[in-house]
Amino acid sequence: MFTRIVNFIGARDIDGGVQYIRDTAAPLLRQQVGFRGASVSADRSEGLLSVLTMWASEADRDASESALGKAREEIRRSIGGHVEVERYEQVFAEMASMPQAGAALLVQWISMDPAEVDGNIAYFASEVVPQMKAQPGFVAVRHMIDRASGRGVVGTVWTDAAARDAAATEGEKRRQVAMERGVSFGDRSRREIVFVEMPPS
Repeated sequence: MFTRIVNFIGARDIDGGVQYIRDTAAPLLRQQVGFRGASVSADRSEGLLSVLTMWASEADRDASESALGKAREEIRRSIGGHVEVERYEQVFAEMASMPQAGAALLVQWISMDPAEVDGNIAYFASEVVPQMKAQPGFVAVRHMIDRASGRGVVGTVWTDAAARDAAATEGEKRRQVAMERGVSFGDRSRREIVFVEMPPS
């Protein structure tokens, strides 16, 4: 699966953006070939609204660009700020339950040598994920990466902010091992899930 993350940075009207996504962008997304779902998150204190969309293939994701570009610009004009877009391959995902609006999200950007991507994904799935799942309040985890650059992002969803923050603290204990494996850690963002759109199964 492949993903696109559209970040509206410096947004002044988060709720207005969410309403536009729910009423206008979501129906448009459902019409796109290969659409597999969307999750919208926000950090109101930072003026950040982020839209993650999931696609069956890289070709489907890229083909949707022209149809969705107008909606993206309309959101930007409506809520303010500027847009940054990230594109990844989803290399791992697991859910204890379907994430819902109101859940807490922790986003961690990472980078590594592209030659080490497969080995680090295998380590993440076999060693790190079981520890995450053992944490109280775990809902879901998604690991995405750009294989060409080695840059990626890990998103974990938790039942509430307290569970998310406790998991973030616990995750600090695993960083040294990851760094020894050549993983570098970038920014971290704490957010709320504000909208989820999943196509009928």
